[in-house]
Amino acid sequence: MKKIKLTYLSLALALALTGCGTTKVALYNVDTLPVKKVKITDDQLKRWSHLDIITDTIPGMSVDKAYAELLKDKKGVKVIVAIVDSGVDIEHPDLAAAVWTNPKEIAGNGIDDDNNGYIDDIHGWNFLGDITKENLEYERIIKDKSLVDNATYLAAKALNDEKIAEATQGRAQLEAMMMAVNSSDEVIKKELKKDVYTVEDLEKVTSTDAKIVQSKQIMKQMLSFGLPVADLKVEIKKELEGALTTLNGDNLKQDYRKILGDNPNDITDTKYGNNNVIGPDKDEALHGTHVAGIVAQGRYNNIGGDGVASNNVEIMAVRAVPDGDEYDKDIALAIRYAVDNGAKVINGSFGKSFSPHKQWVYDAIKYAEKNDVLIVHAAGNDAKDIDVEENFPNDSDDKKTEFADNLITIGALNFEYGDNIAANFSNFGALNVDVFAPGVQIYATTPENTYKYLAGTSMASPNAAGVAALIRSYYPKLSASQVKHILMNSGTPINRMVQVGGKNGEKKAFSTLSKSGKIVNAYSALQMAAKMSRK
Repeated sequence: MKKIKLTYLSLALALALTGCGTTKVALYNVDTLPVKKVKITDDQLKRWSHLDIITDTIPGMSVDKAYAELLKDKKGVKVIVAIVDSGVDIEHPDLAAAVWTNPKEIAGNGIDDDNNGYIDDIHGWNFLGDITKENLEYERIIKDKSLVDNATYLAAKALNDEKIAEATQGRAQLEAMMMAVNSSDEVIKKELKKDVYTVEDLEKVTSTDAKIVQSKQIMKQMLSFGLPVADLKVEIKKELEGALTTLNGDNLKQDYRKILGDNPNDITDTKYGNNNVIGPDKDEALHGTHVAGIVAQGRYNNIGGDGVASNNVEIMAVRAVPDGDEYDKDIALAIRYAVDNGAKVINGSFGKSFSPHKQWVYDAIKYAEKNDVLIVHAAGNDAKDIDVEENFPNDSDDKKTEFADNLITIGALNFEYGDNIAANFSNFGALNVDVFAPGVQIYATTPENTYKYLAGTSMASPNAAGVAALIRSYYPKLSASQVKHILMNSGTPINRMVQVGGKNGEKKAFSTLSKSGKIVNAYSALQMAAKMSRK
């Protein structure tokens, strides 16, 4: 790929205000940067979040540049990053070397050696036990209205009614989509004479046959969702099954939690779960394994993708996020577990619209703040303004005033610099989203020694968490609050109108989509961290 001409490589000096004084750092100026005309290559796509927006016109985090110019020959300290998620395949060859081991626990002796309340918690803890599926929070509220006030119950009931209406319409659409994808996929595979193909491959199809032309258009649209065809089919099938489940009211009849044996409405009932941090089914650990890989998979080892922090981190696996909505109790205890066992960064790639016991989570966030632990949280994938609409967990009960300064909320970026730089699914908010990071087509570890592209603010969050871990590794004296503000203030400002809110969205100034109006930049962040640490 040809690089952008030098006339576009100007850097502008700017003042970046941190939470603890003023630090001068040269920020990237991309105002004159042209929209990328050349298609991103397969090799670039696999690691686009590590690339540099100026050099490559791809809105990555300049991780490669940071390693090459700022971290070369430097040695950092190990930082424990807790992955609060669906489980992590700690046996994955590209993650195994980075897995945290509890130094105070003796494996397999059935004794709580470190007296932390969790027996044989060698690599973390599984607060879900053998649960994989769960209700959504609004379903739990409908089943037990005593959990909330009447207004919240009515909101949950209204959402359920809306979901039933959507499922009625969606069922027919999903069935039609599945048929169209299956038939079009077969046509294209036959035409290309290959089973796996990309948008670039589709562009090479020149046939004027009506069926082939139509199939090409359908598959281009399908691939625009950011998933390979095989994964897309799986997702459509899941959506269809979900629609049928909603229409049949099956979830409202289920009590998934009973096999765990605890009372989810009692925060003092903590003796539950087990030490199997992968979970009962490795396939169900896909999300958490991918998130962990973004932070910690090996760099330049000629397999899979590259981790942002890699050799500088240890991954603590804390299983608390099921297929469904997480319980407030599990999240609160997961945060406290991570803090008590030495995590300095916690990644939370989860979220929901109702939180009956939100104060438990708020208290856990404050506990993390008291112990100097940074929590990096995904903004959510509903293409909504979370300054207006509910999104939990958060650090502001009124959506205006933060009660803690150690939680940073991350929106998702697309790999195309231009009008679509904000991922079309990403939540946004001028007050309640802090900064954006790469979240579309992110290539990372998945269970059973595999790798996949996944998309979501779930992927943007660990990208930012990886940069936070680098800062905490090389500049360990900086506080969680300082690291949060470095990520925000050192980011690259994007001064252009962009598309938000999905298909029926609108154009907004990128500067209004988050508090910082910026995208995470590891190179600038480490420069700012260096300057701050010398003060």
